[in-house]
Amino acid sequence: MEDVNQSVVSEFIILGLCNSFELQAFLLVIFSLLYLMTILGNIFIIFLIIADLHLRSPMYFLLANLSFIDFCLSSVTTPKMITDFLKEKKNISFGNCMCQIFFGHFFGGGEMVLLVSMAYDRYVAICKPLHYSSIMNRQMCIGLVMTSWITGFVHSISQLVMIIKLPFCGPRELDSFFCDIPLVIKLACMDTYTLEMLINADSGVLATICFILLLISYSYILFAVCLHSKDGASKALSTCTAHITVVVLFFGPCIFIYLWPVSITWVDKFLAVFYAVITPLLNPAIYTLRNKEIKTAIKRLQC
Repeated sequence: MEDVNQSVVSEFIILGLCNSFELQAFLLVIFSLLYLMTILGNIFIIFLIIADLHLRSPMYFLLANLSFIDFCLSSVTTPKMITDFLKEKKNISFGNCMCQIFFGHFFGGGEMVLLVSMAYDRYVAICKPLHYSSIMNRQMCIGLVMTSWITGFVHSISQLVMIIKLPFCGPRELDSFFCDIPLVIKLACMDTYTLEMLINADSGVLATICFILLLISYSYILFAVCLHSKDGASKALSTCTAHITVVVLFFGPCIFIYLWPVSITWVDKFLAVFYAVITPLLNPAIYTLRNKEIKTAIKRLQC
C-alpha cells in the first residue's frame, strides 16, 4: 500500500513564465487585456453572424464555429495563468491538470479539422461555384462541424488514456504556465520513451494529415484560378489570405512544440503563449480585417 501511495501525486507545482514580481505584475495586465479582447472579439463575431441575415453562407457558419472553439481554447489555460500571477505559490491539482490536457487537445484537435473544413468550403466556392449550394448544404455543414468535434474528442481521449495512469512519485515541478503532455510525462517514475513516441505520433499524425490536406486544398485553389483567369492569382490570394494566415499561425507553434526534437525552455514558453493566448485573439482580428462582408455587417449594425 505504501508503494501505491508514493506513486500518487495530488498536485503539481507550476513555475510559470518568470520569477520577477514586477514582470509578473506587468504580464498580469497585458494578458488580462489580451484575454478580454479574445473573449469579446470571438463572442462579437458569433453574435454578428447569428444576427446578420446576410451572413448565412456556409463559410460564416464555419467561421462562427471557429470563433467558438477559439473562445473555448483560450479559456482552457489563460484564466489560470492570469490568476497565478497574483499568487506566490502556483500549483494545480492532478485532476485539474488532466482536465487542462483533455480540453486543450479536444479544442486544439477540433480546430485542426475545422480549418480543413473551411479550406474545403473555399475550394468548392472557387473551383465549383455552380455546385456550391448543392455541395455545401446544411447537412454537409453540420456534418463537417460534427466531424471536427468528434475528431477532437477521440484525439483528446487517446492522449489522456496514455498518461492518466502513469506513476508520479518524484519531482512535481512543471516549468511552464499550464499542464501539457510533454512536460507532465517527464515527471513520471518510469521509462516513458516508448510512450512519448506514441503520444507524439498520435498528435503528429493528426496535425500532419490536416496540414497536408490544407496544403493540397489551397494549392489546388491557386492553380485552378490562375489557370482560368489572368488576375486569378491576386483574386485567389485575396480570398484565401485570411485562411492561410490562420493556418500558419495555428500549425506553426504545434509543429515546434510536439514535433521539434530540441527543447529550449524559453522558446517552448513563447510558443505555448502564442498558441494559447495570441492565436485565438488573431483569428477574429484577421477575418474581420480581411473580410469585406464582415466589415459591411459591422457598419449595418452601427446604423
